[in-house]
Amino acid sequence: MLTTLKTSYTDTRAADLAWALGREPLPALAVLDLELTGARLQLRLLGASHQVLLEEEKHSCSETVACMPGSSTPLPLGVSKRVGAWEYEFAARVETLSHGSFAGRAQELLALVADHPHGLAGTFPGSPHAFTAMLAQRHEGQVRWRTWHAYPQEGQLVVTRTRIGIRMPATR
Repeated sequence: MLTTLKTSYTDTRAADLAWALGREPLPALAVLDLELTGARLQLRLLGASHQVLLEEEKHSCSETVACMPGSSTPLPLGVSKRVGAWEYEFAARVETLSHGSFAGRAQELLALVADHPHGLAGTFPGSPHAFTAMLAQRHEGQVRWRTWHAYPQEGQLVVTRTRIGIRMPATR
């Protein structure tokens, strides 16, 4: 699903993004509710930010990547931790692209997410390459999602990957 977000583009620097687990739902500009083999997932666009809410059986988790006033947790390169009965893994990277490369990558990502049944993307008025996009899937008992936060004025694309699920015992 592709939508135009009805807001000004305020989170304007990749370096201002922060990461948090366990936050309450924040006001969203666009929402996509998904059912992925027993897991209820809500993808939420918060402007140039995202929040994912996951519920499965008696467990729940929320991930927020946003410019959060008062947050002292910058966007980490990687996190691996237990969240209740789940193993949670998060990774982030910042791609810096030339103007031409950025425009091409933006079009490619928006096309990928716009028509995907588990994808949500929002563009901002005034810049066709300013967007936030999310794509979710269920794979081998785990729920996974990827996000892209575009900052065309800086030529930067923040890419995140998350994987969460019951830890599988080691095979012998």
